[in-house]
Amino acid sequence: MTSELQSHRLGSTGPTVTSPALGCMGLSGAYGPTDDEQGVCTIHAYLNAGGTLLDTGDFYGSGHNEWLIRQALSSRDREDVVLSVKFGALRGPGGKLGGNDGRPEAVHNFLGYSLQRLGVDHLDIYRPARLDPTVPIEETVGAIAEMVEKGYVRHIGLSEVGADTIRRAAAVAPISDVQIEYSLLSRDVEDEILPVCRELGIGITAYGVLSSGLIGGSGSMEGKRTVFPRFQGANLDHNAALVAGLQKFAAEKDATVAQLAVAWVAAQGDDVVPVLGARRPEQVETMVDSTRLSLTDDDLARIAALVPRGAVRGERYPAPLMAELDSER
Repeated sequence: MTSELQSHRLGSTGPTVTSPALGCMGLSGAYGPTDDEQGVCTIHAYLNAGGTLLDTGDFYGSGHNEWLIRQALSSRDREDVVLSVKFGALRGPGGKLGGNDGRPEAVHNFLGYSLQRLGVDHLDIYRPARLDPTVPIEETVGAIAEMVEKGYVRHIGLSEVGADTIRRAAAVAPISDVQIEYSLLSRDVEDEILPVCRELGIGITAYGVLSSGLIGGSGSMEGKRTVFPRFQGANLDHNAALVAGLQKFAAEKDATVAQLAVAWVAAQGDDVVPVLGARRPEQVETMVDSTRLSLTDDDLARIAALVPRGAVRGERYPAPLMAELDSER
């Protein structure tokens, strides 16, 4: 087996991207102190491995993440990279949460700042990070569609929205993909969201593949243990025991549990692209190495027996953050 990033088209109308994608949030302090030089090296490691899809948000580090990506891309051909940007999440000084803004005028404002920070003339995918409950999705998507017509955006994405919202958005303009948490421990997307996306020809970019460190990974989300239900008390003991059952199988595959989890998400269909965070070049190497795993139907059945759907305990976010998820309504 060899390690090689595979190319997939996001839905029937989206761009062709590599799988896995690189999630850049952790490069701007989300999981602890970071170093900009190392961050640039991490992005370069992904691009040098043949990667193309960089996922970011204008609120990651209050703009720092976009600035960092600009530095990393300064010596690269813009057309070799697919930039996916989330917008709309409001943050105050110190990172205090302030809701989400999906008003058309806000969409245009956010986009202008992102183009400036990234130093580019267009974004490949632009998406609201969360649904603004005070603004019809038709208005938000319509505002992005205007920017597509003007050439500032090439494709429209969504994030953490439910089946009804997806249908309403797709009636306004083509949607390339829905970004949503999808992992061995978070599979509710399979009920309605994934079927609707497949019906409409919309791809899935799956984040949270390692469940914030519950399934292997660097375990750098220590702060979550005090507020995130899956990391608390008996929930953590139960969930850790679930994951421990994968250890032997991963060893048989000459892989880590994290790599097995990535391969499982990738095996859910060519329309599903895992998005993995990395803060160091060696983590990119491990990510790329996960692509050598090819899971058979028997392998998938064994994993399902070890980690049955719905076996996880605890919500994936604290109550205030769960309330922001249209996908959970």
